[in-house]
Amino acid sequence: MEEDEEEIEPYSVEEVQSLLIEVNKRRNSARWMLALALGLRQGETLGLRWSDVDLDHEYLKLRRNRLRPKYEHGCKAADPCGRKPATAPNGSRCGARPRTPSPARGAARCPSRAPLVRMLRAHKKTQAREREAAGNLWTASEYVFTRPLGGPLSPNTDYHDWKRLLHDAGVRDARLHDARHTAATVLMLLGVPDRVIDQIMGWEPGTTSARMRARYLHVPDAMPKDVARKLADASWGPQENSDVDKEQDNGA
Repeated sequence: MEEDEEEIEPYSVEEVQSLLIEVNKRRNSARWMLALALGLRQGETLGLRWSDVDLDHEYLKLRRNRLRPKYEHGCKAADPCGRKPATAPNGSRCGARPRTPSPARGAARCPSRAPLVRMLRAHKKTQAREREAAGNLWTASEYVFTRPLGGPLSPNTDYHDWKRLLHDAGVRDARLHDARHTAATVLMLLGVPDRVIDQIMGWEPGTTSARMRARYLHVPDAMPKDVARKLADASWGPQENSDVDKEQDNGA
């Protein structure tokens, strides 16, 4: 089951293109491409380690999640401070620990795409240069996406980076989950086989995946297939002779 059942509006072609232009200017650009092109959840992306990334065979293993911190407010009901729990004077952290996915989701293999693989290769080289430049200041970790001086990215920092990305790209404010919905819609409209969509999106085969596909298929009237193709081209590059096309041609 998805984390959020609210109505979600996918991004338009123009919005995705604006985001991609801005993404390519930023550090950790591959992080946002994983959201826009593959629809990975925040926790799945921030939990990725290099041992989970097979660049030769073009897939990711989704073994763990890094979750946003949760806080208890701490103020008495009779004397509220008016702040959110995370910034309240008596607020205390009560969550946000790395966790493994459910057994059905654990170690799921998520197919990648050649342009994303090239971006991840470039990101790995950039990270190596950052590590060398930082020297003893570098915090060692195996995470794919790190802070400028190493160590895993904070989900809260990542959330604010997303909001800045939207602002700098000049697109409407939205949740990161909307990027996931856009990616899923594009995959569906391009005719990607259901089993591949289930694998990419992390939907458990059977009743759950059928229900989620039905939910995401409410969008096609506003986004015809030629628009989906433009979105895919913007995210992944031209789709001629793509792996998806080959799989369809082979009757997958």
